[in-house]
Parts: sequence; C-alpha cells; structure tokens
Amino acid sequence: MRAAVFNGPGSIEVAERPDPIITAPTDAIVRVVLACVCGSDLWYYRGESPHAVGSIGHEFIGIVEDIGADVHGIGTGDLVISPFLYSDGSCPHCQNGATIACVAGGSFGNGEIDGGQGEAVRVPLAASTLVPVPGSGHSDEMLKSLLTLSDVMCTGHHAAKSAGVTKGDVVAVVGDGAVGLSAILASHRLGADRIIGLSRNPARQDLARAFGATDIVAQRGAAAEEAVLELTNGIGVDAALECVGTGQSMATAFAIARPGSTVGIVGVPHDVEVPFNDTFFRNVGWRGGPAPARIYIPEILDDVLDGTINPGRVFDYETDLDDVADAYAAMVERRAIKSLVRVGSV
Repeated sequence: MRAAVFNGPGSIEVAERPDPIITAPTDAIVRVVLACVCGSDLWYYRGESPHAVGSIGHEFIGIVEDIGADVHGIGTGDLVISPFLYSDGSCPHCQNGATIACVAGGSFGNGEIDGGQGEAVRVPLAASTLVPVPGSGHSDEMLKSLLTLSDVMCTGHHAAKSAGVTKGDVVAVVGDGAVGLSAILASHRLGADRIIGLSRNPARQDLARAFGATDIVAQRGAAAEEAVLELTNGIGVDAALECVGTGQSMATAFAIARPGSTVGIVGVPHDVEVPFNDTFFRNVGWRGGPAPARIYIPEILDDVLDGTINPGRVFDYETDLDDVADAYAAMVERRAIKSLVRVGSV
C-alpha cells in the first residue's frame, strides 16, 4: 500500500509499505478515508522532536475491511473514528480515565505501526479503540468534523475539562492553531460565558469568533497579559487553556489565570517549566497532557452528528496522499491552520 513515510526532518514522501494484515484476533484492518497532519507531527518535521524513520500520522477515519475473531461491536463496512492511541479500555489506567497510558496500548504512526497518513491501518485492540459512526450518507462537511474527533477536537476539549471550564466561566485560550480553536469551541460547548482568544492572525480570529470567542487579544507576552487583565478588571480568568507548548505561551497562561483557578495544558511542552514559585503563592493549579480521546469521542459525537458543533472548519487546506508533503509545508509556513489529506472514499 502507499503511505506517508518520515525520512527525517523536512522529508516526507509517499512510499510503499506492507499491506496491513490481521496478526492478532483483536485486530481490525481499516481502509483510510480521511487523514490529517497534526501540530505534533510538525515538531518531528522541523527536527525539534525525535521520530523514527517510517510510518507517520495518527489522525484518521475510515471503513473497516476486516476484523479478527475476537473483535465485537464493529463489523466490516462500518465507518469508524480512531483515536490517536489504541487502548484496551480495561487496564487500571483506562478504567481511571487515562487511556493514553494503557498498559497494552500504543500509538499509530510511530515509525513501525501503521500511520493514519496511508491507505490502510492495522488497528490493535480494535473493539476497545475504534468508535463506529451511526448512520450513513454523511456529507463531506460531516466527515471532516468526524475526523477532528480522532485528536484535535478531543484535545481542545481536554484543555477545557482539565481547567474545569463550566457554565458562566470567563476563559482565555492561548494559541490559535487547530487545538486552540477547538478549545474555544469546547469552552463554548461547555457553557463559558466569556471566551478570550489570543491570536494575531485575522483569519484565525474570524474562526475563533465563529467558534464562540467573545474577545480577541492580538498582543503577545507581557502586553497580552496586561490586555487580558484589563478585560477582566484586574482579576484574571476562571480558566486559562494553554494550547501551544512554548515557554512564552505557558508563562502567559499562568499569568492571566486568577488566583485559585486551574490552567489546562495540552500544548506539547518543549524545554519549558511550570513557574512553580509564582503559581504556589497564587494557588494556581494545572492539569492536562495528551487527551484521552477514546473516552471523549462518544461524549462529543452526538453534538457533531446533530450539527450542534462543526469542528471540521479548522481544515483550511486540502490535498491528496500523493501531495502529503505539501500538507506539511502549508502548516509549517502558516498558510494553513490544519491540513486535510484525502485518501479514499466512503
């Protein structure tokens, strides 16, 4: 089969990989319909995080083509959403909401295991990993929104849940990438009364407003902190959502969080430290990490299917598998918020 292959920083190409086959009775083979490029993929592409040569990509939806003897609850022909990690759903970590740390689990597109940016994927622990999508004849717009549930929408939701966003809250979202925009949408869905989006990009500002942002702060660093504090009468926000992972974004999130609040962190950290001394004396806590997407997907799926939310709007660049390298370049060059890769048909 054809699939995107990571050859090292700056080098993504389409090459032949072995066709996936059932190797365990808990496996399923999924033919990929839509995939996309994640912001975390860009850290590898830019050479700022290590990644093995080989398969890449962990966000995909597709059609089940084959299942092992022990797979129940899904069948051939089903349209399914795959979270970015596979898990058994039964280990102590999964049972406590941390499917990302499943003792039997793992990640897609890690160089060896099939990646979502390819024609097909062998999905281990398929019954507890894949989420079937009810109905048929879904529009292209709907399919895009379903794809966001594999990672980015669930990650934005995780930022909001980690920060304890609830009805009536004042929220600030640091980061205007697909995760930050999804965090705005998630906060709006959870009933936040006021949502401040930090963004300097006009197109992203427009989408932030469409997703529920009530205020936009275009400054960065100390100027951004001052602007948010001015908007909140010097108090700070009830929940700050950090969706970038840099030292500056982390510092901003903690500076604008009111005393006694919690910062939700989902930006993959790169050489940053939580400012512990300052947060200690202000009683500001933090929670977060990789999203347990498998737990969140069923919770959000109904709102996608009935049109309450349309997170697929984060995709503003599209290509096919042959040109997947362009999908990476568009995001690195900030020509795109998030790149969609069309692989197959429903």
